[in-house]
Formats: sequence, C-alpha cells, structure tokens
Amino acid sequence: MAIKIDKEQCIGCESCVATCPTGALSMEDGKANVNEDTCVSCGACVGECPVGAISLGGAAEKKEAAEGKDLWVMVELENGEPVGVTYELLGVAADLAAKCGQRCCAVLVGAEKGDIPAKLFAAGADVVYAVTGAEYAEYNTDLYTNAFCELAESYKPNAVMFGATVDGRDLAPRIAARLKTGLCADCTGLDMAGDLVEWTRPALGGNILATIVCDEHRPQMGTVRPKVFKAKEADASRTGEVVDYEVKNKVASKVTIVRKEALTEAGSIKIEDAEVVCSGGRGLGSCDNFKMLEELAVLFENGTVGGSRAVVDEGWVDHAHQVGQSGKTVTPKVYFAFGISGAIQHLAGMSSSDVIIAVNKDANAPIFKVAQYGIVGDAKEILPKLIAKIKAFKEA
Repeated sequence: MAIKIDKEQCIGCESCVATCPTGALSMEDGKANVNEDTCVSCGACVGECPVGAISLGGAAEKKEAAEGKDLWVMVELENGEPVGVTYELLGVAADLAAKCGQRCCAVLVGAEKGDIPAKLFAAGADVVYAVTGAEYAEYNTDLYTNAFCELAESYKPNAVMFGATVDGRDLAPRIAARLKTGLCADCTGLDMAGDLVEWTRPALGGNILATIVCDEHRPQMGTVRPKVFKAKEADASRTGEVVDYEVKNKVASKVTIVRKEALTEAGSIKIEDAEVVCSGGRGLGSCDNFKMLEELAVLFENGTVGGSRAVVDEGWVDHAHQVGQSGKTVTPKVYFAFGISGAIQHLAGMSSSDVIIAVNKDANAPIFKVAQYGIVGDAKEILPKLIAKIKAFKEA
C-alpha cells in the first residue's frame, strides 16, 4: 500500500473521501480508511487533507531499495549534440540527487563522445556513462535498448529519466519491459521522498495531478515532458567521471530507418523551440482559415504554428504541432491563441509562456484567465487584420 493514513491525526472531515477518483477511501468510526484493492496511489487525497494525515510511501518504508543507486538521465542527441530536454533533466536530476545523497549520471549512446561529456558535466552530471560505436550514429531502438539494458544491469541505477520526445517515448517503455520495472509517462513534476522518486503527471483526463511512486522495482523510470523544467546555467568549471562501457552481447537490428521530411516554411521550426507560437482552435472555423496562422508565423524570425487537439483531430494541423496534455508543452516568449477556449488539457501545455495573447468570441472563455492580453471577438476577422498590421509595421 502506497497510501498511509495517520488515524490519530485524522479529524474525520471526509475531504479525502470526496476527492478520491476511485472510491477507495471511506469513513470508519469517524476516521478515514483506504481500500488497498481499489486504491491506485494517485495521491489526490494527500494534498486535500487539511491536517496532513495522509501520505504516500507506506510500503516503501518497509522495502529496502539498496540495490539501486544514482539518478540517471538518458542523453538524446540531434545532429551530434544533446537536445534541450537533456539539459533540463540533468538540472532537476542534479537537485534531486543532492537531496537524497546520490549522484546525477548521464547515459550517452552515440558514434563518439567528442566534447559532449564536458557539456553534460556543466549541466549537472557527476558521471557520464558512454557507449560509443559507429552502429550508434543514429537512434536505433534495438541497439539502444540492448546497450542501455546491459549498462543498467551492470551498474543498477535507482531511477532513470527520459525526455518525453518521439525517441524517448519509443525507447523508455522497451527498456522498462526488458528490466521488468514500471514506467510513469509524460511527467510534469518530480520530487524525492527518501530514495523514491515522486513522479507527477496529469490523470483522469487531466482533471487531477497524480503523484506516483514505484516502491517495489528498480530502476524507477519515467519520461518527462520537454520545457517543464528550465535548464540550469552551464557551469564550465564542473568536472566528473567518464565511464566508457563496451557492450558485451551485441545484437543485430531488425529496424529499417525511414526518413520523411515534408515541412512548410512555418513548420520548419520545432514547436517546443519556437520563440513565437501562433496557435488556433476550432473557433477558426475551417482548415482554409487555419492556414492564415502560417502566414502570421512566418512574419516572426522564430515563429511556428500550433493547434489544439480539436484541430489536430480535424486534420488541420499535424500532431507534431499539437499543444496540450496529449501534445507538446511549450514556453515561448509569445503565445497567440486564436479561437481556443482554454480547456485545462490545453492550458497544461502553454500556460508557462512569457506572454499569452488570446482572441475568442466568448468573454468567459477560460483562456482569458491565463492571458496577459485578450480580445473578445471573432478570430477569423481579427487574424487577417493583425497580419496586415504586422506587415505594414515591418515595411515601415
């Protein structure tokens, strides 16, 4: 059982009973009681208790987890360099490792090390495990899984973090299945309770944030969305240990790599890297109207198009440009929201943007609660006027 109730501290207010999404909590003799068979350890009741009588980790206190040590971050490369989420994870992993008295380690699988270890040390790593060879020049799910699992079985990490990217979402579950452990996907928050990682992610359609622990198996594993954490400022004075590892039981890949590149001018920038995101929702009315967002995006030096889940489902924009709980998390300098109501699932992916500009016909739309600037009006009419104004300004 991962939920623990302090009966003496419980005041019988029943707040936890009303909050539990699975009905696992009930009252007995005026005190809260948990049904272990139906409890999913989501942690919703922990924050709801006004007196702090409920906590996570009841079973973990009885389990000895000494066989796992250190927090690992899987390094993801693009064009031979670590991608942004790698630096973001190293920063938070370094803080969590210091909190629990362990080390922050980076796992580098690639053609060669080059100067990458120095960059990883500067970002927070204490140790870099390097698996190199020509066969690892490009991401390959079979080869990377085999290399990582052999490394993990040799050094036994306590926890492993992956970026919730296309490659990370492919690699992490394969490794988890091979190592016979759990995986918490698309996390938006991380903390430590002793040696346990507390993985926080949206659950039940985004209506609650569940805190999940893996108290019976090692390593603990999770994927973390890009842009959730900010990368620390690089410290070039930091150094660490590089461990070169040679894979002993090599395998042949069964995967054929297929590349497809078909990007528009406005879509050539990854949405998570863009400084300006021009997003649209169903309020734009049609796919033809949605194309005006591309016209707006190319007016900015580092702009791209985004969309809500509704327009992705309609086929107006590719899933790679979906913003929200089931899409990408973005933190641009400017986020335009045209015809987007602002459902909680969408807000989860863009509410940390520096400046949010919203246009919606409904004055009570939730998007206005997070927007710094709001216009109540028809997005289909306002968008072309905005494009014209920006063009005139640039020409002047």
